[in-house]
Amino acid sequence: MAKSATTFVCQSCGASSSKWSGRCEACGEWNTIVEEKPLSQGPSKKSLGAMRGRAIPLTDLSTKEAPPPRTASKLDELDRVLGGGLVPASAVLVGGDPGIGKSTLLLQAAAAFAKAGLKVIYISGEEASAQVRLRAQRLNLTDAPVKLATETSLRDILTTLDEEEPDLAIVDSIQTMWADNVDSAPGSVSQVRAAAHELTTFAKSRGSAVIMVGHVTKDGQIAGPRVVEHMVDTVLYFEGERGHQFRILRSVKNRFGPADEIGVFEMTGGGLSEVTNPSALFLSERGQPAPGSVVFSGIEGTRPVMVEFQALVSPSPHSQPRRSVVGWDGSRLAMILAVLESRCGIPFAGLDVYLNVAGGMRVNEPAADLAVAAALLSAREDTSLPAETVVFGEISLSGALRPVSQTENRLKEAQKLGFSKAIIPTGGKATATKDMALTRMGDLTTFVGEVFGAG
Repeated sequence: MAKSATTFVCQSCGASSSKWSGRCEACGEWNTIVEEKPLSQGPSKKSLGAMRGRAIPLTDLSTKEAPPPRTASKLDELDRVLGGGLVPASAVLVGGDPGIGKSTLLLQAAAAFAKAGLKVIYISGEEASAQVRLRAQRLNLTDAPVKLATETSLRDILTTLDEEEPDLAIVDSIQTMWADNVDSAPGSVSQVRAAAHELTTFAKSRGSAVIMVGHVTKDGQIAGPRVVEHMVDTVLYFEGERGHQFRILRSVKNRFGPADEIGVFEMTGGGLSEVTNPSALFLSERGQPAPGSVVFSGIEGTRPVMVEFQALVSPSPHSQPRRSVVGWDGSRLAMILAVLESRCGIPFAGLDVYLNVAGGMRVNEPAADLAVAAALLSAREDTSLPAETVVFGEISLSGALRPVSQTENRLKEAQKLGFSKAIIPTGGKATATKDMALTRMGDLTTFVGEVFGAG
């Protein structure tokens, strides 16, 4: 076995040599050379070898640091998702389906940050400068001091950013960038990883914020390796249904603020307009009470949002009944159907089940279980719940109803919109008021019997 290399380092000046001596030849000090073990074992080409780096300063957990400064864009929904504003030297990744409005949102954000005093550069790799200017004219943003460029060469882009020293650089999109040191086509895994790494490193070393646009695949993930999401500080998804005018900007990762925060926008002819009260907007098209319609009070990040669950249950002409879900988890629906059949004795065999979240919203939290069960039972029994009733709660596999977090905030939002009754699990930290009557349920069987008289 080959003997590992030994290094002798001067403790005064840091010079290293392959043998010990009493006097350092670099600084002339005596008795300062000490033998040090190699940094890692193995040949230097396959490992770090014997060469040592510098010792980095360490701090303890009690060290206090000022919070990072933020620049608000005055677009309240965007600032909310970012955690209060844009942080210098941060890297942000924005993903979304093609044509959902990412470029429109970022052009509006670039204009807003530029008007707030930041030096902003917008680099497009997908559109010509004339196309971006036409969009700016349509959005009435031509007076914003935003510098525009169209380029796909990563080396040229970094050179330009290094000379201009912007406060914010927007790159649209990361899939069109190519690095000349990577032997693969633009948009490949290697190119996307290299471009994201170089842009993130530039942001950290120069103090400029960088926003990158990323396309999504058919299954809804940002194209390219997931390591791109780990490189950046913030990951935002721009969601929405093509048939609806609502758009949801959701934070799935944020090192400078709360994750799972959402911002709600409405797509109009003049661009994206902010929606300050999303609950009222999602329930604006709700008419008279109908079978299968239930209102759920959810929490998205720090904001309560009320949406309508719509269910349809009909006899299936096929041997394999359909289970179609829009805006919710399909496996969660299968679980609730199994609990209703096993614990409550309500079969759904031979019945097609369709579930939809109105308005293009996507709900992820388990607190919607009880609202989904109520919508399914309402559609199956052809019975509608009272219009002033809101429902939320988590269902366990035993059929028990479990309390959810932030019950008070959910009820306050419902009361603000005119709801006077709520069906919630037993044990939730909430008290009834003169304007809000609470009906507490301990298990799903009790809920089915008292509300629908079924089971």
